Amino acid sequence: MEATGCSASEPFALRVLGDMMEPEFRDGCVIIVDPEGLVKDGCYVVAQHDEEFYFRQLHIDGDRYFLKCVNEGYDELLEIPGIEAIHGVVSQQAGTRRKQHKHYL
Repeated sequence: MEATGCSASEPFALRVLGDMMEPEFRDGCVIIVDPEGLVKDGCYVVAQHDEEFYFRQLHIDGDRYFLKCVNEGYDELLEIPGIEAIHGVVSQQAGTRRKQHKHYL
């Protein structure tokens, strides 16, 4: 991710592309990513793998870190080197109406 006018520790928004994270995150929805969010097993993260950025669910198995799609139609499981590959934790899913907003802690 390129440097912008924002501080590296400020939350930022991304638009979800594709159906790999459905049904929790639909194609086109907007997520808020907190670079200083709490990383724990099962949280949703933006992480780097092979020079690409991925939005996936994090699974921690001992000292191994994996990125997994929520959509059961995809069996992709990517191993990342560790917490240093994580660039942020999803803290919120924005909706067009306030009642559609969802928070993740």
